[in-house]
Amino acid sequence: ARDDPPLKELLHLGYIVISGDEIQLAEKGREEARSIVRRHRLAERLLVDVLDLKKEMINEAACKFEHLLYKEVEESVCTLLGHPKVCPHGKRISRGRCCRKINHTISPVVSSLIELNAGQRGKIVYLHNKSDKELQKLMAMGILPGMPVQIIQKFPSYLLQIGQTQVAMDEEMAKDVYIRRER
Repeated sequence: ARDDPPLKELLHLGYIVISGDEIQLAEKGREEARSIVRRHRLAERLLVDVLDLKKEMINEAACKFEHLLYKEVEESVCTLLGHPKVCPHGKRISRGRCCRKINHTISPVVSSLIELNAGQRGKIVYLHNKSDKELQKLMAMGILPGMPVQIIQKFPSYLLQIGQTQVAMDEEMAKDVYIRRER
């Protein structure tokens, strides 16, 4: 294994540790792997939420795009997307530095429903929920990705216009509905 040029490079960079026949990621390698997965999932969100690519087309494009997302660009994309918690496939996106300091210097394209004002319109892009039961409840109400939505009121409960239907929900449920705002 030590004679393999790619492994030699990874060893030299401190990404792996070789012990006998065993190869393991070093802490630096684990950090880089987490960063690559984060960039890939952010790229998927960007491709679906902003560029409106079909889900079946995004993996290959995201694989190429993740390499263009340098740390500074990654944080700007994350902020632009409203610090998404999951990728389009429902897998968790690890929090970056920008999420921990909640950098809102760039107006996010995608926001939680609770961040919009009454009268604003948009399109539902994803649902971030904690359980299948919550997801089923939202779907039964007609709250589905791709549906146009208008916020009618926010108090005492959230009242939404979805197509020809008006639905009401509490803030706890509304915070898990993510919308791409109409500009």
